[in-house]
Amino acid sequence: MSRVYNFCAGPAALPEPVLATARDEMLDWHGKGLSVMEMSHRSAEFVGIAEAAEAGLRELLGVSDDYAVLFLQGGASSQFAAIPLNLMYGTGAADYVNTGQWSKKAIAEAKRYGEVNVVASSEGDNFSSVPPQDTWQLGENAAYLHYTPNETIGGVEFNWVPQVSAPLVVDMSSDILSRQIDVNAFGVIYAGAQKNIGPAGLTLVIVRRDLLGKANPKCPAMLDWKIAADNDSMYNTPPTFAVYLAGLVFDWLKAQGGLAAMETINRRKAGKLYDFIDASAFYANPVEVASRSLMNVPFTLADDALDKTFLAEADAAGLLNLKGHRSVGGMRASIYNAVPEAAVDALIDFMRDFETRNA
Repeated sequence: MSRVYNFCAGPAALPEPVLATARDEMLDWHGKGLSVMEMSHRSAEFVGIAEAAEAGLRELLGVSDDYAVLFLQGGASSQFAAIPLNLMYGTGAADYVNTGQWSKKAIAEAKRYGEVNVVASSEGDNFSSVPPQDTWQLGENAAYLHYTPNETIGGVEFNWVPQVSAPLVVDMSSDILSRQIDVNAFGVIYAGAQKNIGPAGLTLVIVRRDLLGKANPKCPAMLDWKIAADNDSMYNTPPTFAVYLAGLVFDWLKAQGGLAAMETINRRKAGKLYDFIDASAFYANPVEVASRSLMNVPFTLADDALDKTFLAEADAAGLLNLKGHRSVGGMRASIYNAVPEAAVDALIDFMRDFETRNA
């Protein structure tokens, strides 16, 4: 079997050693004679798997006991509602920064539950930058400030952490575990798993414990973080196989040298691709240099009539899922942790050859 290079924005590439381990353990996990997918989530075996996954994540990110780690369902989009339901009840208001499509969706959902103050927006420049904090109009009674550190669709990334008095709530779906962060700077970190954590179906929430127990009385039990924390993420049946695979990914990341090592690799991968694009008159990246993403690199061709040909030839060359999001067009290479540096090198070689033949 021949593996291709997968640049999909999500569900994204998984590390091959993780897939190989899952394959080998598919029918018989550790000599138990059954698959993880068949285990009771209350069994000692699966409880051990879940505990190991949480411990692995805490080690990688340096998460202290001041934070609860929740393994949930519903995708990051369900957290667009869970956040205001858990945090906004006291003041009825929250601040949001709008830097792209995922920010917009979070804002729209939060407006269902209270007053949303959009402190800044880069929509005017087609979401190609991060608004400087000295331009923000912060609310006086915000329960939290929400922002998206990395916009998957537009390839825009914060390279700094906002300094505000309200707790920071961040959607790290597409950049979590890609680099080192100080978890203590945030009140809530949440992320869909399907980019850098594991397969689709799992959602991670890291919430400071002093923010638990403040939910709207009408908050559904399945969205109440305190209920999830009190039940060790097992208020209902969790996504067991996704938790198992996430644990394998955490082990793989530790074997690579942890997040410091991954950040070095990721910066090198992204640097190569951006340098090639910037040196070309055929390709262009629309994002302000200071706001470029390490994980999602959008680019356009000088003649968009060549887009279909580019994609067809890329697929034939084993470079898959390079089509840009339907809302922005063009191309997009998502180069998450599990996308090897060799994949970026192969993409650059292909882009160079395509330019030579079509410029």
